[in-house]
Amino acid sequence: MSQLAARRALVSVSNKTDLGPFVKGLVALGFEIVSTGGTRRFLLEQQISVLDISGYTGFPEMMDGRLKTLHPKVHGALLGRPDLEEDARSMREHGIIPFELVVCNLYPFEETVARPGVHTSEAIENIDIGGPSMIRSAAKNHAHVAVVTRPEQYEQVLAALSDGPIPHALRRELAAAAFQMTSRYDTAIARYMAELCADDDAPPSATAFPQRLSLEFVRKFPLRYGENPHQSAAFYIESPPPAASIAAAEPLHGKELSYNNLLDLDAAWSLVREFARPGVVVIKHNNPCGAGVGETPAEAFERAWSGDPVSAFGSILGFNRPLDAAIAERLCEPDRFIEAIIAPGYAPEALALLTSRPKWKSSVRLLRCAPGAAPGAPEWDYRRVSGGMLVQASDAGPDPEADWKVATRRSPSATELADLKFAWSVVRHVKSNAIVLAKEGALVGVGAGQMSRVDSVMIATHKAQERSRGAVVASDAFFPFRDGVDLAANAGVTAVIQPGGSRNDAEVIAACDDKDLAMLFTGRRHFKH
Repeated sequence: MSQLAARRALVSVSNKTDLGPFVKGLVALGFEIVSTGGTRRFLLEQQISVLDISGYTGFPEMMDGRLKTLHPKVHGALLGRPDLEEDARSMREHGIIPFELVVCNLYPFEETVARPGVHTSEAIENIDIGGPSMIRSAAKNHAHVAVVTRPEQYEQVLAALSDGPIPHALRRELAAAAFQMTSRYDTAIARYMAELCADDDAPPSATAFPQRLSLEFVRKFPLRYGENPHQSAAFYIESPPPAASIAAAEPLHGKELSYNNLLDLDAAWSLVREFARPGVVVIKHNNPCGAGVGETPAEAFERAWSGDPVSAFGSILGFNRPLDAAIAERLCEPDRFIEAIIAPGYAPEALALLTSRPKWKSSVRLLRCAPGAAPGAPEWDYRRVSGGMLVQASDAGPDPEADWKVATRRSPSATELADLKFAWSVVRHVKSNAIVLAKEGALVGVGAGQMSRVDSVMIATHKAQERSRGAVVASDAFFPFRDGVDLAANAGVTAVIQPGGSRNDAEVIAACDDKDLAMLFTGRRHFKH
C-alpha cells in the first residue's frame, strides 16, 4: 500500500447492493481501496484495483475467514487520532496508515434465523465479529473517520467527498446510524440466544418473555399532530414490517395520514381480514359501526354501510377484496363522506372515480395493502404505562369452535349459527364492554366501551331498532346477570354467543330458556381495553 496515497478507504461488506458504482466513485476521487475476502473478489470482478487486507497487515486471513480484520494495523488505523502526537508517533512506529473512510455492513444474521428450519450452527456462523468491531471503532473515532453502513448512504457520501473531507455533521450522523445498526444486530443475537437457552419444561411465563426487552422501530414519517392538535406525533414501524400490515401499506392518493387515521385504518384492516367471505367494515373512533359479509364485495358493502349510516359519515372503510367500479359509484353518492379506505387493490375505474367524482376527492386517503389472512401464530402486543410496558400475546387467530358448547335447551339454527360466528368475529374488535348485534351477515347494532354490560346492550339494541328482531347477540365477556339477556330478548334477539364462566351462568341460561333463546358458550373471553 502506497504511503503517498492521499485518501484510503477500507471496504468490507456482506450486502453488495450498489457497491461497484460507489467504489468506482471513490477511486475517481483518488481513494486507494483496501478490502477483504469476498468483497475484494467482487470488486476485482468490477475491474477495480484493490489491495487485500493481508497485504496491508502482513498477516494472512485464517480460520475460514473468521480472522482477518481483528488486527492492530486495522483498528489502529480506525481508532488513531493523527492530531494527537502520541497517537501519530505510534502509527508511524508501527506502519499504521489511517483510513479516511470505512464501508462496512454485517453478515445477514436476522435474515438467516428468519428462515424456517435453519440449523443453529448456520445461525452461529452468521454472527459477525470483525464487522461490528470495525464499525464501532470507526464510529467512535468519527472525528477522523467516516463510517458508511448502508447502500442508501452512498450517494450522499460521494457528493460530500467530491467537495473535500466529509463535514463533521455528516460524519456524526453516519456514526449514529452505525451505532443503531450494531445495537439492533446485537439485540437480534441476544434474542436468538435467549430462545436457544429457554427451558421447554418451564412455565410459559418464564419462557415466552425475555428477562430484558429491547425494541427497535424506524421512523417512517412525522405526523402533523397526535390525537389532538396540541400533541406532537410520529409514525414508527418495524424494519422490515410484515407485508400485510398498515406499516407496509402503500398510499395511493389523498392527504397525509393522521395519527387517528392510522389507528382506525389498523382497526379496519385487522377486522376485515377475519372474514373468509368477501367482507367490508366501517370504522369510527376505532370501533366498527358497520360490518358485512356477502357473496360479492358489493353485497358485503351494502350490508356494512347499512349498519349505522349516520355514524358512517367521515368513517374509515376496510375491504378484504379489491374495490371495483360498482362500489366506487356507491361511495361517490352525494350523501357520503369517507376519510380513508384500505383494500388489497383498486380497479383502475374505481381509482379514477374516487379521485375525481365526489367533493372529498382530493382529500380521501386510499391505501393498498398486501392481502393476507388474519394472523395465526400469536404476536406480541405492547402498551405503555407510566414507567413501564405491558407485553402480551395478541388476541389473534380463530377460536377453537370444537370447544363451543350449547348451553340452552334449544340449539341455534343454521342461520343463527352463521350469524353467531360472524358476530363473534366482530365483537373481539370492539372496545369492552362489547355487545354486537348481527343479522343476515351484517352488523346491526354495537354497544362499546361502557362501564356496565347492560348499558352496552341498551346502546346496541337502540342502534339496531327494528333490526334487532331475528338478530343474534355476541358479548365479549360473560353476562354477569340475566338483565342483559332479558333486554336483548325483549328487543327480539333469538340467539346468544358469549364466553360463559360467570357464577350466575345458571341464571343467564334460565333467562334464555324462558325466552326460547339459543346460547353458545365459547369458553374464551375477548376483552379489548
